[in-house]
Amino acid sequence: MEHDGVRIHPSALVETRYVGTGTAIWAFCHVLEGAVVGRDCNIGDGCYIESGARVGDGVTIKNGCMVWDGVTIEDWAFIGPGVVFTNDLRPRSPRGPHARARYADDGWLARTRVGVGASIGAGAVILPGLEIGPYAMVAAGSVVTGGVPAHALVAGAPARRRGWVCACGERLAVEDEVARCGACSRAYAAHGEGLVVVSSAVGG
Repeated sequence: MEHDGVRIHPSALVETRYVGTGTAIWAFCHVLEGAVVGRDCNIGDGCYIESGARVGDGVTIKNGCMVWDGVTIEDWAFIGPGVVFTNDLRPRSPRGPHARARYADDGWLARTRVGVGASIGAGAVILPGLEIGPYAMVAAGSVVTGGVPAHALVAGAPARRRGWVCACGERLAVEDEVARCGACSRAYAAHGEGLVVVSSAVGG
């Protein structure tokens, strides 16, 4: 079914009005009222996107992902199959008398941001309240317990930095404090805890 430039599979339940033109939402997805999904996204089968979640433009979310309130996924990010986000550092059932007062407002909510162009591999678990930097890459099956700098490659449980990656996705070689991509010729230098491009690829 296509309406206003948005393709929604007949089995998907899309309750939000905020879905951008060119986006496709496939079978058995549930997108709650109050979620925001940008333009030209692809949301794979069986995904759940909760109220309060924000998905930018050009994002790919593969099958079986859970994106909760407080999670922001910026433009062009890739979320692999079975990725699980979380949003509560000390979760309890808000229906229990011992914790009900804690959930009276959104003070419990720990917000997570996935930066522009970042990639999260299949089956990764992202703990709440983290920043995953632009063009970072999280390896499949990782458990991310801390922030990930821009262009960092992290892997493991808990995830640790294993190297650096280019915006094109290739591993970077580091020499004389400059990181270079052998595939596209971009060069990077240290900036804060991450990297910043200092010369672009040939042809842009």
